[in-house]
Amino acid sequence: MGKTRSELREKIMVILYQIDIYRKNKMAYDVDTVIKENLEIDNDFVKDIVYGVITHEDSIKEDANKYMNNWNIERIDKTGAAILKMAIYELKYTDTPSVVVINEAVELAKKYSDDAVRKMINAVLDRMINE
Repeated sequence: MGKTRSELREKIMVILYQIDIYRKNKMAYDVDTVIKENLEIDNDFVKDIVYGVITHEDSIKEDANKYMNNWNIERIDKTGAAILKMAIYELKYTDTPSVVVINEAVELAKKYSDDAVRKMINAVLDRMINE
């Protein structure tokens, strides 16, 4: 049986987190290999989001920083940053309803980040959709 979108988003968060670690440590990596290591089956939703975040990363970070009060995305934990980048990508470049994107991001943040990061993610996404 296939995974739910929520489970897939959790996988995407892990993949984006790993890629961030590889970059930080100047390690070579292949995006498809990182995806395959985290997913039992090929999944277009996962590939679309991972490649989308990587392709639009500068613009996504710009958006995140624009809506963070006296903070920037580099200062939050890598897990929180992965969640936020994925959510901003989904808001800007997919048809996923904003209420779903925000709810999914907040649920992931509850599970993997601290309360301050969860609140920040919620606030950033809320500001984005209300502007």
